[in-house]
Amino acid sequence: MYSRGLMTQTHVSNDWKPASWQSRVASQQPPYRDSVRLEETIARLSSLPPLVTSWEVEALKEKLAAAQRGDAFLLQGGDCAESFEECSSENVVQKLKILLQMSLVLVMGLKRPVIRGGRMAGQYAKPRSAERKPGMANHSRATAVTW
Repeated sequence: MYSRGLMTQTHVSNDWKPASWQSRVASQQPPYRDSVRLEETIARLSSLPPLVTSWEVEALKEKLAAAQRGDAFLLQGGDCAESFEECSSENVVQKLKILLQMSLVLVMGLKRPVIRGGRMAGQYAKPRSAERKPGMANHSRATAVTW
């Protein structure tokens, strides 16, 4: 479904469930050497509470719709790739300060709300278009998939 002449397409799946991803083909799935540890990790993650609530997701959808209409501005910041070693409270606080400072400048200049999005704690793994490019060394999928 196309919206307001934008070059984006929305795909809505009515059959989504927390485990529905398991029935999908994973074209970027890395090989895991330890299947027992993988299953234990999946079980552990499945037992944890969600990172965000459903009402937080709905509120963000409304804010993003405002940005799409031009009534707000989306500012997203963070690293292209992260390492677990650099993930500390101090580093996160510094990144949040920068995002806040940038958003204040934008609010003053644009005279409209700024939605701040942090690209943090999620850049530990990278999909690749191919396992390996001819003539090139193996490339990393990053920390999350090298255990």
